[in-house]
Amino acid sequence: MRRRRVNRVATISMHTSPLEQPGTGDAGGMNVYIVESAKRLAESGVEVEIFTRATSGDLPPVAELAPGVLVRHLTAGPYEELTRADMPAQLCAFLSGVLRTEAMYDPGRYDVIHSHYWLSGQVGWLAKERWGVPLVHTMHTMAKVKNLLLAADDQPEPQARVVGEQQVVEIADRLVANTGDEASELIELYGAPEERVAVVNPGVNLTLFQPASQGAARRRLGLPQNAHVLLFVGRIQPLKAPDVLLRAASRMLIDDPSLRGRLVVACVGGPSGNGLARPSLLVELAAELGISDVVRLVPPAPQHELADWYRAADVTVVPSYSESFGLVALESQACGTPVAAAAVGGLRTAVRDGVSGVLVDGHDSHEWARALRRFVTAPAWRDGLSAGARAHAAAFGWQATSSHLMEVYAAAVADLNRLPVAVIS
Repeated sequence: MRRRRVNRVATISMHTSPLEQPGTGDAGGMNVYIVESAKRLAESGVEVEIFTRATSGDLPPVAELAPGVLVRHLTAGPYEELTRADMPAQLCAFLSGVLRTEAMYDPGRYDVIHSHYWLSGQVGWLAKERWGVPLVHTMHTMAKVKNLLLAADDQPEPQARVVGEQQVVEIADRLVANTGDEASELIELYGAPEERVAVVNPGVNLTLFQPASQGAARRRLGLPQNAHVLLFVGRIQPLKAPDVLLRAASRMLIDDPSLRGRLVVACVGGPSGNGLARPSLLVELAAELGISDVVRLVPPAPQHELADWYRAADVTVVPSYSESFGLVALESQACGTPVAAAAVGGLRTAVRDGVSGVLVDGHDSHEWARALRRFVTAPAWRDGLSAGARAHAAAFGWQATSSHLMEVYAAAVADLNRLPVAVIS
């Protein structure tokens, strides 16, 4: 019987480029996911071409991200950064660029399409029908989930996104969920057929993010050796809830003023999404709470520097209202730094409560202060969590993620063609 090999994947990431610095704009965990999984797929012999919107006239039409991984910059709308609310108006132009690219080659260039986020899913839907190949889609975040868990000052996702996501769910040959919780949300909130939902955990770069001297990391970052460092990493927006950390730190100082000389609250990231409406929010909030002297705001950092921030911290704080997974939590744990995270979404998988960190219910500043205070006052307990964090993160590698993705691709191709598929021959 004829067998077919998956040779090349068309990855669609319309609204954010894998080449952008995570932690600012719309670049975040999804960018890391696309880059790391693409590299591992290429190492396994599957070529990946990533389609994204050009944000500068200086960008080359095609750039090599790694051997076997190409990034294609397509012109769709003005070059300056557009908000995600502006993106639907550029769907047709972006789709045209995707289809023109494929038309330059012999038929059958791509074996499968993998789209990321609902906007890319809309493009993937039409490309799938034109090329006759399966569409695999990863939501990363979902409007219905976000709207159920909104921060008090956040704006709900528009109905157009809800409808767009529903359409992608109905047309996709496979839906990749980051966790079992996300799979349940796809099935229960969007009516996704269970047999088309596959759970593939994201990974962490265990070579880059690994334990090293806390003291050396603090010296490189200019932090006091005796500091109690509470770390936030991510985009500054209501969804990520960095304000929860600042309010908890303020409560800690009220309860124990002697901490003021040693407490450092470091926030690494830039304004994004709804956070762009108040880019100085954390500066203003720190002043209002009277903790400007302990808050350090740091622009988005490259990954090697980010690893130092994790190593320098006593705890990484992830108080998000919603997370499909939470790569920051995994990166921190891989560096041996335990995590205090909100007990929501994928964070319940990324953090093993009581073993690699703690999960906190809700966003009350008193509860968060109580949880964070223990990282300061109980070093032996924290050291135990540090060992658990390293062990927990070691189970998540990008190679495992890419291997599972190849299985998903193979199953989607097999279902479409009714043929057995060899992932790698």
